[in-house]
Amino acid sequence: MSQIKIIINRSELGAGTRGSSLGADALEISAINRKEGFFNQFPVAEVEHNNRLLYQEDETPDAHYLEGIIEVHERLEKEITISLRDDRMPVVLSGDHSNAAGTIAALKKNIGSKRLGVIWVDAHGDLHSPYTSPSGNVHGMPLAISLAADNKAHGEKSPGTRTVRLWNDAKGLHGIEPKILPEDLVMFAVRSTEKPEDELMKEKGIKNYSVPELRYRGIRTCLDEAFEKLKDCDWIYLSFDVDAMDSLMVSEGTGTPVEKGLDPDETRELLSTIVKETKLLCMEFVEINPLLDNKGNHMADVAFDLLKDLTQLITDSPD
Repeated sequence: MSQIKIIINRSELGAGTRGSSLGADALEISAINRKEGFFNQFPVAEVEHNNRLLYQEDETPDAHYLEGIIEVHERLEKEITISLRDDRMPVVLSGDHSNAAGTIAALKKNIGSKRLGVIWVDAHGDLHSPYTSPSGNVHGMPLAISLAADNKAHGEKSPGTRTVRLWNDAKGLHGIEPKILPEDLVMFAVRSTEKPEDELMKEKGIKNYSVPELRYRGIRTCLDEAFEKLKDCDWIYLSFDVDAMDSLMVSEGTGTPVEKGLDPDETRELLSTIVKETKLLCMEFVEINPLLDNKGNHMADVAFDLLKDLTQLITDSPD
């Protein structure tokens, strides 16, 4: 697919701090300030969010606002399905990273028995469940949802009946469970995890290319290995959390900034090679939070440069 569609999903129910719902707006402001017509070049669809629930009492403290998140995931599926049926690649601009579970579910529903590979570029593992999460924030759970991984053996929590029911609903969304296989998942730049996530990664054989490894061995070498690992996948989903980049070098304009990450040039090399050399089905940018940006709108500026470059690669590629 050499044509794209922008899908804006402002849901931030899964985050622990407010403001990621403004990420797409921050990107648009960056485009306007540079007099770029980016958001006029492509069809744009918006997913109705449930952020109003943040005013209400949360009934699932071990997986905050999970019912509202699932509703957003169901709406997101409709937009992604329309995009794919129109032969346009969905480029999803989301609030917090919990939305990735909805994106993965929608993609899997559309490709059926074909295998979906996931390349996860993030500072965090996002492999928690209601049984393990210290915060209960669902933006730390999307991969566990997609893998259908409760990880009870390494958890100390006992979620309530309502939470367990909704968690099972999230894992089984669209009647598919799991959505992805551990061997079809590769991580890059993850450097902030808790023990339950580390244990799950070890047990499932999930590979993370750390920032030091990428620099020592070379991004190209690591990507070649990753592509070989994912060679049996029919399609690839690329999920990019901006906190994969170094918070000191770039900006703290994200919900959970982490130091010692990728610099913008490394990020561009990594993402552009993935876009050029995989059978990419969908790309998602998440967790831009302009309310936390200590450098004006710098995180969105850097992310917009990446977004513009990557979409150019997509539209320039042959069908």
